[in-house]
Amino acid sequence: MFDSLYTSVGVTPAQFFIMAAASLVSGFLYAWIMSFRIRAKKRFFIVTAVVPFVVAAVITFVSGNIGAGVAVGGAFSLIRFRSAPGSADEITSLLVAMGSGIAFGMGYVAYGVIILLGMAVIYLALSLLPIFEHKSMSEERMLRITIPESLEYSGAFDDTFKHYLRSYENAGVKTTGMGSMFRLSFKIVMKDPAEEKAFIDELRTKNGNLEISVLPYTEPQNQL
Repeated sequence: MFDSLYTSVGVTPAQFFIMAAASLVSGFLYAWIMSFRIRAKKRFFIVTAVVPFVVAAVITFVSGNIGAGVAVGGAFSLIRFRSAPGSADEITSLLVAMGSGIAFGMGYVAYGVIILLGMAVIYLALSLLPIFEHKSMSEERMLRITIPESLEYSGAFDDTFKHYLRSYENAGVKTTGMGSMFRLSFKIVMKDPAEEKAFIDELRTKNGNLEISVLPYTEPQNQL
């Protein structure tokens, strides 16, 4: 059961189709299980489902051929430059799918199925368990304040921040509106979330009633 399907002679059509069926079925089961915890578009889960078979097919046909392996590796490296950055969940799920594809491609069908479905169950269980959670992170918000060019923003909002916020951190500044305005970004934690409207109203009196936004805090590549 845990031995490789393939022999030293080569890969027969029957062996290939067994591998293809196992990788596709387990791939779709894996994508279905992961869909309960990952928020992504339908296309992502379709790609995740077929990646084990695609990787397995490549491994099957380049096995033992160094030149073909190098060529395929170079072709795969080009895909990185046409792919949008994904979340940690998406990247992890694709890495697991690719890892199982290597096992399938070497003929170890049972190990490939165990890797896919086992990791899906483990990921689902870890997501449901109350571990690795930091309550303070859920309280963090991203505050963005647009101010006119004429306003000296250094320390302009400190008194308001000290009154309403438990903590705040400058996250950057950029120009907007063709350079006629500035947009300030702060990572904040409210003392009392119920005072958010009063907090914004007081800020509006200082920034000339320009745009203010309070959003859930994330760690994007460009917070501004």
